Amino acid sequence: MTQINQEAINNILSRRSIRRFDLLRPVDNASVKIILECACAAPSANNFHPWHFVIVDKREILESMAELHPYGKMLKEASLAMVVCSETEREGRALKYWEEDCSAAMQNILLSANALGLGSVWLGAKRGSDDLEGKLKSLLNVPQDIALMGIAAIGWPLETKDPHKGIDPHSLHSNKW
Repeated sequence: MTQINQEAINNILSRRSIRRFDLLRPVDNASVKIILECACAAPSANNFHPWHFVIVDKREILESMAELHPYGKMLKEASLAMVVCSETEREGRALKYWEEDCSAAMQNILLSANALGLGSVWLGAKRGSDDLEGKLKSLLNVPQDIALMGIAAIGWPLETKDPHKGIDPHSLHSNKW
């Protein structure tokens, strides 16, 4: 019989998007390092690991990010933000799966934060007609040839949410739609 790591399963099922944080309680460097190690353990097409991470913990930058992002007001309370960025080409060759690679890294960020007792929420950083990506890149000094994928706002949670309820039968299809 296969042994089940119930703690890992519970961590996945209990992870929720948290938008209220304890501004007075910082996240320690050891936790940030663990989260980054987990992000870098994500699967990557051709093992390219195209991701780069900008760790933002300066209050004035977090507040500027919150002002720029239409759904980012929680960044004002977060202890830090991890901005997931990516190379989109390497040595003149397009990296076709950078969004998938970085999405896997982001999911690992959210899951590892949850495992450490932290709250987090994933904010998009790429889409939008108001050049959100360009404004964030300018604020964070991200090179023009690097793409932004998303932002994880992270901190000690001031809210709790019930675990997910399970599979929605309307979204499950077998063999064919």
